[in-house]
Amino acid sequence: MTDYENSPELKGTLLGQETQYKDQYDASLLFPIARKLNRDELNIDEATLPFYGEDTWTGYELSWLNNKGKPQVAVAEFVFPCQSSHIIESKSFKLYLNSFNQTRFASQEIVQDLLVKDLSAGCNAPVEVRIYGPEVFNCIANTPMPGVCIDDLDIEVDCYDLNKQLLQLAPSQNTVTETLHSHLLKSNCLITSQPDWASIVIRYTGKQICHESLLRYLISFRSHNEFHEQCVERIYCDIQQQLGISELEVYARYTRRGGLDINPFRSNRQNKTSFSLKINRQ
Repeated sequence: MTDYENSPELKGTLLGQETQYKDQYDASLLFPIARKLNRDELNIDEATLPFYGEDTWTGYELSWLNNKGKPQVAVAEFVFPCQSSHIIESKSFKLYLNSFNQTRFASQEIVQDLLVKDLSAGCNAPVEVRIYGPEVFNCIANTPMPGVCIDDLDIEVDCYDLNKQLLQLAPSQNTVTETLHSHLLKSNCLITSQPDWASIVIRYTGKQICHESLLRYLISFRSHNEFHEQCVERIYCDIQQQLGISELEVYARYTRRGGLDINPFRSNRQNKTSFSLKINRQ
């Protein structure tokens, strides 16, 4: 596992420290972290990524003032391409969004353009930003997780430390196309060790995965410290490398913390998936 605690990238930052929140716009609060630090451990060549995908964040607590000083509130969706050289550390993202609270802007469009500019500069790639006002708040909902839930399997578990060797093919080794999901994925923040909870969807075509082994493997993340995006890339790489799956999609929907959730998606198919659509407009 990458040692971020002693990484020179984190020296002198606010991460893991008690912080005074700023309420005036400040783009310098954003703290990018190189994806390469973790991908080197997974033997991923950033020049030829083994997957396509994106990280979709939802910001539930975006607010600013209009020119007359009246508060505006919104929910925002941020889509970061997995090809970006950096991710934005989540605490710094929260601090950055909080800095909009007492800042006056003439329009929502100006706020959106500013978010696009700052986040694209931070991750070194184009970021999509969509802002939803209160008039559509009642339309914001999570789509149901697709496929078969494997959580009800009656298994014994004694491994809570990450172990990719738990992954096995089903005895029949029939070639199948199936979609599986679980709500039992839990890992810990690499910086703060706070728990991160997620539901995960795995869609694949290939020799059938043993469902019990997959559930044990996902549970083995329970004491593992890693960022959301890195966990999904690790799951993707472990399944491909251990089981030789030909077509694979992995999507995780993490619960929100501090007004933000993160939903990474990785696939060896270039087309985007409906998994990433967090906000439905009815």
